[in-house]
Amino acid sequence: MLLAREVVSYISKQLVKSLTPGTIETSNPDLVADKIADVISEELAVEDRLNDEVRDLLSQYSEYMRREGVSYQEMFRRIKNTLISQRKVVKASGRDTGDAMKLSRDKVSDMSHKIIEMLRKSRELRLRNKDTNAVRLEIVRQMTDVLMTEDKVDRAARAKIRTQKRDIPEGSEEYDILLRRYYAEELPNSASISRPAKGIAPPSILRYPGA
Repeated sequence: MLLAREVVSYISKQLVKSLTPGTIETSNPDLVADKIADVISEELAVEDRLNDEVRDLLSQYSEYMRREGVSYQEMFRRIKNTLISQRKVVKASGRDTGDAMKLSRDKVSDMSHKIIEMLRKSRELRLRNKDTNAVRLEIVRQMTDVLMTEDKVDRAARAKIRTQKRDIPEGSEEYDILLRRYYAEELPNSASISRPAKGIAPPSILRYPGA
């Protein structure tokens, strides 16, 4: 996934912590956090499935890329953007939209609507604040704060890959393996995310998306 499972868990727990007891009332905050994590994970899975499909399609374009001198990364972007346009998918990757964090602002907003819809239907809580848009905006703010910090970790990991003596194509298996390794190395430097909280794994075992 674009976000490590531990980061998704952290975001979910932070949302519940910030929304209770003033905005939502629940006797089982851990279950509510799990439900929020499920919503986020499912939305991220859409992008994962799309990326897998693009990689499969790329194998059919190897001759074209060689003949036209098109890089793996460029062809990956072309195919992915075409599929996103055809299927009207909200782009999840902030790097694809120029946003300064792992997830695009449009995707965060889209997720906030889905989280609100889940909260409204959930039997495990009661929404005390009936102004759902105000609640949604608080969800966006909390998610954005965490994602901005997480992005610094991701950028540091990618910078390490660029120091390699040879070019490693982004999107390749080797790139993903290195990204997971360097991400895990950099994560302890991010105090707000790496600091162990109740129910969250310590930084020594945190993994990069896809691990």
